[in-house]
Amino acid sequence: MNKHLTDFLSFLDRANCRFTASKQITDRLTAADFVEISEADSFKLKKGGKYFIRRMDTAVVAFVVGSKSPTESGFKLAASHIDSPSLKLKTKSFKCSSGVCRMGVEVYGGPIVHTWVDRELSVSGRVIVKTAKGYESRVFDLKRPIAMIPNAAIHMNRDINKGFEYNKQTHLQAILSVSGKDENPLYALIAKELKIKATDIVADDMYLYDVASAANIGIDRDMIACGRLDNLAMTHAILQGLTAANKPKHTSVAVFFDHEEIGSQTPQGAFSSLLSELLERICLALGCSRDDYFRAVHASYLISADMAHAFHPSYAEKYDPDYSPRMNQGPVIKLNDNHRYASTAQSSLPFIQLCDDAKVPYQSFLVRSDMPC
Repeated sequence: MNKHLTDFLSFLDRANCRFTASKQITDRLTAADFVEISEADSFKLKKGGKYFIRRMDTAVVAFVVGSKSPTESGFKLAASHIDSPSLKLKTKSFKCSSGVCRMGVEVYGGPIVHTWVDRELSVSGRVIVKTAKGYESRVFDLKRPIAMIPNAAIHMNRDINKGFEYNKQTHLQAILSVSGKDENPLYALIAKELKIKATDIVADDMYLYDVASAANIGIDRDMIACGRLDNLAMTHAILQGLTAANKPKHTSVAVFFDHEEIGSQTPQGAFSSLLSELLERICLALGCSRDDYFRAVHASYLISADMAHAFHPSYAEKYDPDYSPRMNQGPVIKLNDNHRYASTAQSSLPFIQLCDDAKVPYQSFLVRSDMPC
């Protein structure tokens, strides 16, 4: 199997929530000699230097300082998001009845709910831990299956195949145990994993995930099956590209936003000041003025990389027949004249030129005119 594909599958398995995804990114950046800098500190940068920042334990922006001034060359950027639709555990909802111990969930984003049912699920996320020096954030992954959200038996819900709608409050409770113990077992498991005391955990963000491994499937092994492809696929590609960058002339920037699935309206989302603040601070640290910063932005180019909807023959009526991308036939430029996507004829041109230079075919996608985008 291709080594890049093997690495991608491993990345998918380990980046099973937005916190573990962020950790995978920063671990790989550190291994590639990138230096973490804090937004709270003054930036001290040098040409050829490799740096990254984190915000709110999730969003990451990494960059390699180019040999040319940003004012002269602009920034070359690629951006993705690291979050995916998921189910967050509601910790205080733990309860047992008739010997069955369960916990409620909060739905994050817009998942296809039934795909979470009758699956072996594990838990990963972040806990805030009290230490002798104060409070620290710790990322964890329990790795083994510890929960399931079971359907009712077909004998008790004979209409399930006729369009059943799950009640998110009652039907999506995760079964954790049938021991009948009234004490929440999750903190004990997390404490053991992190080698801390359960009583030191003061807050949490815990997410369920399917423990099935990412797989290379199909007769010709030409497909990848895994949750979270949207948008870990582009995240991995951008990360690989940046870590392979060798003495670029332009300052190269990789942006891994959070909270795209819920509208990006958070301090670590794409609508925040995160990217604009960082680019201006890079310019100032390199001796540029604020006017130079605006000139650098004007000379820059950003690829917003997300997943596209490949043609699905079982639902052909959902596609515009003239704009239906095929799998493995090249990257897709997504178009919408109401600007639900950012691409225009003018903004697409540099991307088309990159594809032509690399001899990579490209495709176009448009939503049907009788469907919302």
